Amino acid sequence: MKRLLLVGGGHAHLSVLDTLAREQPGGVEAVLVTPSRFQIYSGMLPGWMAGHYVQRECEIDLLPLAQLARVRVVKDRVAGLDADRHRIHLDDGDPIEYDLLSLDVGSETDVAELQRAGDKLLPVKPLDAFFSAWPEIVSAARHERGYRLVIVGGGAAGVELALAAHYAFGRSGIDARIDLVVSDAGLLAGHARGVQRRIARVLDSSGIVVHPLQAHGTEAGVILSDGTRLPADRIIAATGARAPGWLKGSGLRLDRNAYVAVDGTYRSVSHPNVFAAGDVSARNDAVVGRSGVHAVHAGPVLGQNLLAVLRGGRMQTYQPRRHSLYLLACGRRYAVASWGPWSAEGAWVWYWKDWIDRHFVQHFETASARATSGRRVS
Repeated sequence: MKRLLLVGGGHAHLSVLDTLAREQPGGVEAVLVTPSRFQIYSGMLPGWMAGHYVQRECEIDLLPLAQLARVRVVKDRVAGLDADRHRIHLDDGDPIEYDLLSLDVGSETDVAELQRAGDKLLPVKPLDAFFSAWPEIVSAARHERGYRLVIVGGGAAGVELALAAHYAFGRSGIDARIDLVVSDAGLLAGHARGVQRRIARVLDSSGIVVHPLQAHGTEAGVILSDGTRLPADRIIAATGARAPGWLKGSGLRLDRNAYVAVDGTYRSVSHPNVFAAGDVSARNDAVVGRSGVHAVHAGPVLGQNLLAVLRGGRMQTYQPRRHSLYLLACGRRYAVASWGPWSAEGAWVWYWKDWIDRHFVQHFETASARATSGRRVS
């Protein structure tokens, strides 16, 4: 009996659970380690903030999916990994040994430059903590005239969070100012100029002040690289990602940013019985952005490759597309589409995004319903 250990309930591992449920491989003990039974779909976070969704609509229940796939669930976090001894260590101190390991734990928000803000600082990840904190921000803003919210991060996440916060405050009649600090890289670096112009216009019409400067946290808020001080009641960090710290002592070969170095099959380049996908991984043969888009598309490939190792078979390679589609929610039911040099905007783009997001969640919710409707796998 071989033990397949899945660490993390990210987008790629959702597809792995789907694959295991469909294939039902024999001679395998599968275990999923996750801190929560619910996987929050990050693509719906801005819509939830804006009030377009309730939290349950943004969640995928992992337990019935795991049951359908004959996967035992351990609710805990990983504190360490010894890849040479084929063992992980949990927060509670217990070790779990494995024959085959797959990591899909995502990344952490890099808040190194904002640490001095202390309790005012709210990283967007982990999402569980953000979902708990956002209603508290709205409640506090209702009771304080001239509430100041600073969002740091000029990528898609920072833009969407700023516009979602603006819309949510407006719906509640909250008097607030929102500042978006995008760093000297500028707004939506890497996207086409047409996309940048569209989003800049939406931000300007919303009254969100954009600062193309670096930010450092202070007890009062943030100080910008030109010396400007922005007082803040709360600071949301949608800054760059960083790898989980416990990877550094794992024995795995990591890239220069401490992510797990993998090949095109998402197999570790140093340990053939370890795979990693999603934000925690770094391809050594291609440049793949840290986006849920790639994790979703790589998931089925990862599932088939894990089965290939367990049962024997040919490995597959995930070939990232030249351009990825980004649908940027603008608070209200309006969105901007970005695909390489092409862009568009309108309410129809938001409803397109809404359909894609709901369809993704519904796919796994349907599988969950099968598991709980009496057709359980024992």
